[in-house]
Amino acid sequence: MVNEHLFKRFDDELARLDAKISEMGGLAEAQLARSLQAIRERDTSLSESVIASDARVDAIETEIQDHVLQMLALRQPMAVDLRHILSSVKMATTLERIADYAKNNAKRSIVLMQGSVPPRAMTGIDRIGRLVQGLLTDVLDAFSKNDVPAAELVWKRDEEIDDAYNGLFRELLTYMMEDPRTITAGTHLMFMAKNIERIGDHVTNIAELIVFRVTGSPFATDRPKGGGEIYRPA
Repeated sequence: MVNEHLFKRFDDELARLDAKISEMGGLAEAQLARSLQAIRERDTSLSESVIASDARVDAIETEIQDHVLQMLALRQPMAVDLRHILSSVKMATTLERIADYAKNNAKRSIVLMQGSVPPRAMTGIDRIGRLVQGLLTDVLDAFSKNDVPAAELVWKRDEEIDDAYNGLFRELLTYMMEDPRTITAGTHLMFMAKNIERIGDHVTNIAELIVFRVTGSPFATDRPKGGGEIYRPA
């Protein structure tokens, strides 16, 4: 009965840990959505709200780290439980980075609103942003269900994000070459596009962690990546 009670308490602690990850994921998802809305609607107050809300994401990450340290010290977990705990720490760090990228885009959007921006360039940012936002929603859903096939589907779509980013990168370069007055705005948009692309990378990292947590093994192949020709000399 004593062992059964201890196991029950440990299961409850793991469930609490997952609940914190889900809460953090929901906040990161909201931060990304609101930062994209602020860019789309040129809403300075919304951008400022995204920046201010980042502190809550950081606080939850600290709570998760403290909880994990306590569990490791008191429970000394092994095998699947240890994978569960360690993957949770990595997921928390990854979600914190996603929220940071959203915050950074919100900061850049405030500067961007002070000048003129090519409308088609803004459409490109919104397009890749919505794509990544959908993947983040999907991977958080896969996490809540420990759904390995769903996580793998997200992982395979990283190439789609890369291709969208590469296309937008070329588009922004074209605008800046054709009209030097767009160079300042175009530079900010390039950084923002890269931030969104990096969020996509972090989303696929979460997918990898889900698979490792459930199966104990990583994916058998390297993650598919989009063409890297923009980094190659002509």
